[in-house]
Parts: sequence; structure tokens; C-alpha cells
Amino acid sequence: MTTPRRPPLAEQLDLVPHPEGGWYRQTWRSAIEADFPGYRGPRAVATAIYFLLHPGEESRWHTVRSDELWLWHRGGRLALRLAGSGDAPGADVVEMALGPRVEAHYRPQAVVPGGVWQSAAPMDDEPVLVTCVVAPGFDMADFRMI
Repeated sequence: MTTPRRPPLAEQLDLVPHPEGGWYRQTWRSAIEADFPGYRGPRAVATAIYFLLHPGEESRWHTVRSDELWLWHRGGRLALRLAGSGDAPGADVVEMALGPRVEAHYRPQAVVPGGVWQSAAPMDDEPVLVTCVVAPGFDMADFRMI
């Protein structure tokens, strides 16, 4: 499989293709680790990534064991979809828009509770840059994707 050519913003921020779609780079991992109930082994207290989606790209349905805080930085609106915590995404999808205009009911941040199925996609014709903070910190062992 060939790596797609990096778009300019991905190049500037040194982002690489994300397994779920889009582009990312871990920007921070807490030096403090702890054992948390329900997790196999210690985890960093929290982690953070840049995450970039271009029009036509999508974050495929996935779930993370930990809570995830999405922080919008720039670009157009981002549709963040949540679909329950079963074995697969449920039929009742809740969608919120992250973006720059709070007065238009866009949110500059949103929380996805741990274990909830999530997906995201740009709503407009420009790339969207966010930061995702996961606590307890992200570990691939805690990640499921369709």
C-alpha cells in the first residue's frame, strides 16, 4: 500500500495517515502513568494528537475505551457523530458541529465518552484541524474500528 501524498498543512505539521482516515501526529503524552480500573496495564494519564480531515476524508466509525475531548482549531465545520456503545454503531446517531461560530450553535469543543462509537467528517469545502485529548491516555489496545 502506498502512502498518500501529504497535503500542505499535513506537511507543515508533520502529520501522517491515520488508520481511521485523515492525518495525525501525537503531540503530547503525559509522563505520568497509572493503573486504571478496566484497563490492561498502565496508561499515560492523558495524550493529545493533531487530527486533520480534508473534504472527502472521513474518520471511520471507531471507539476508544477512554473519554476523548475534541478541540476545534481551524477550517470549516466538522460533523462529529456519536452512535451508542454497543458492539457496533447504533441506529440513533447524534451529530454535533464543531466550528468557529458559537452564535450559530457550533461548538469549539466536544467530549466523546469512553466506549461510544464515533465518526467525523468535514461539513464544508475546507480542511478541518482539531486536537483530540484522550484520558486515560490513548493506547492501541483500547481502540476498535469498523
